[in-house]
Amino acid sequence: MQKKSLLALLLAAAIMNGCTDHAPQNPIQEDPSAFKEVAGVDLGNLAAAEISAYDPISKRLFTVNNEKAAIVEVLDLSAFPAITKLQPIDVSALGGVANSVAVSNGKLAIALEATNKQANGSVIVLNTNTLQMIKQITVGALPDMVTFSPDGRLIVTANEGEPNADYSVDPEGSVSIIDVTNDYSVKTLTFEGFENDYNALAAKGFRKFGPKATLAQDIEPEYVAISDNSQKAFVTLQENNGVAEIDLISGKILALHALGTKDISYILNALDPSDNDQKVELRNWPIKSFYLPDAISYFSVNGTPYVITADEGDAREYSTFDEQKRVSSLKLNPVYFPNGDELKKTSNLGRLRVTSTRGDFENDGTYEELYSFGGRGFSIFHAADMKRVYESGNSLEQEVIKAGIYDDSRSDDKGVEPEGVTVGWMNGKPVAFIAMERVDAVGVYDLSNPGAPQFLQIIKTGDAPEGVLFIPSDKSPNGKSLLVTSNEEDGTVKFFQP
Repeated sequence: MQKKSLLALLLAAAIMNGCTDHAPQNPIQEDPSAFKEVAGVDLGNLAAAEISAYDPISKRLFTVNNEKAAIVEVLDLSAFPAITKLQPIDVSALGGVANSVAVSNGKLAIALEATNKQANGSVIVLNTNTLQMIKQITVGALPDMVTFSPDGRLIVTANEGEPNADYSVDPEGSVSIIDVTNDYSVKTLTFEGFENDYNALAAKGFRKFGPKATLAQDIEPEYVAISDNSQKAFVTLQENNGVAEIDLISGKILALHALGTKDISYILNALDPSDNDQKVELRNWPIKSFYLPDAISYFSVNGTPYVITADEGDAREYSTFDEQKRVSSLKLNPVYFPNGDELKKTSNLGRLRVTSTRGDFENDGTYEELYSFGGRGFSIFHAADMKRVYESGNSLEQEVIKAGIYDDSRSDDKGVEPEGVTVGWMNGKPVAFIAMERVDAVGVYDLSNPGAPQFLQIIKTGDAPEGVLFIPSDKSPNGKSLLVTSNEEDGTVKFFQP
């Protein structure tokens, strides 16, 4: 009895200190390299399944579907693997498009952009069982992602603040923090306080390049990860090639972290830049690439916190401003590119899309450096200081090539495009699931050693997985770990179990 009591006390202390690393209680033994599809649902013609969230109380899955109207699909998983499609939630009368969903403690949060995309959006909170509205809260412009803190006390949104089509209106990007326990009071944070830091950030790869934009306007928050203790948020600033670190207790932006660039001349970073050479060949080239991460996820190993990013890449493309250029269309400085004519061939770098906003040192139309879009893989950082401890090089694309599913038509444009990432716990170990939009697949990695992740498998999904959700075994509808992908292009939701 004495030993049992001591063990209980130690376990309780570990939980209080966040040392359980979000592992499920009494985990069952499962093989994280053996996921296979066990169920799926087609949301119908002209559907676009984007982001999903699961409520273990009602055993319902909520999936954003904006193709025909602003709705959130409701799927009953109580008899899983049988799935019943219930009446969807129509939020079109409350604003514009629903972009994201999150669930905590019987509450569903929906991020809803305004009818005028550049105006302030909102978060709608519903009861997951009755689907009755609890609250609608105004946040910043274009809330693109919403999440709850692990303790359920806070709702956080990344408000992208995209400009309109002709770039005549460019709202400030922001992050909103909603206190559920204080009648959903909201604090929206903007980035004007970092304007004077831009030159130092730019030297480390941070980007500000929108026409006439201030730093606050140019920053576009994309995705949020929150620490296990619910005290910090890490927000990807995709187009800016950075991550914002936010203190959720004080409601202050602590720092902007520039993410640097990937040197494609380095042997482990070789890539295929051409969709016009009738072959898949990873080679080294005299270019660099901005990581430009989309999704981000938080995890910890042995008490040390980390974040992992899906380094998708993204370019600004508007009617009056498009930063993308083909290398073949650029004038290359022969001092820096002595074989420039050879590089500009379509079978070499000619087809590769690069940014026109960096690399022209003298602003004379001649480029001394070339910068492409995306890391074509993933990165892992120490959460304490945002120092990169691992970058996947070209290993993720190599696994896709081995699996025979690489899409050479995307070689000139961000490759496999890792877009989504989440970390789940299986057998007491952290496992990463990285959704790749352009090959319709998820890469699975064991993160027990964050400095050297172990590849486990490639899972084929529906067309263009936008959202990837892991439901641990202790919350799953059938007691087994469950991976859910929301697939944008074919409007399906797929379910996988080991």
